[in-house]
Amino acid sequence: MSRIGRMPIAIPAGVTVDIAENNKVTVKGPKGTLERILPAEMDIKMEGSEITVSRPNDLKKMKSLHGLTRTLINNMVIGVNEGFEKKLEVNGVGYRAQKQGKKLVLSLGYSHPVEMEDPEGIETVLDGQNIIIVKGINKEKVGQYAAEIRAKREPEPYKGKGIKYADEVIRRKVGKTGKK
Repeated sequence: MSRIGRMPIAIPAGVTVDIAENNKVTVKGPKGTLERILPAEMDIKMEGSEITVSRPNDLKKMKSLHGLTRTLINNMVIGVNEGFEKKLEVNGVGYRAQKQGKKLVLSLGYSHPVEMEDPEGIETVLDGQNIIIVKGINKEKVGQYAAEIRAKREPEPYKGKGIKYADEVIRRKVGKTGKK
């Protein structure tokens, strides 16, 4: 059995979960509403304040879908209750981030400032001039937008300049040495 798939999902107070036909799961909470159509083969049951996911048979595809389905529902429940956030750091001389309404303006050593519009349901907050916090209720969208911001100037291994995740470790390299 899938160890993750077997675990029940506890539903916190203030969160309502609705399971419609075709495994369309709608989760409502204090931070908003998320809905998603999950694989139809999985059996999603709600018992009291817990959700359990079970699979029909032990085919390889069913085994892989079992844990995935449970994790997706769990992320929806956590998202509407607490939300998700990713922290990014902008490192480098003259590199900085600014907010203009819903736009994130990045100065990254290019000849022009890079402007990025916050997607629907995602909010970016600045902490000083070099820390960007991406917040939202959908884990997938938060991670995707954070990755798009990072891709504008990925950290380089020599000086460590660029945009990196706060918990990311950059493997540094030694630069070239002069002639003797």
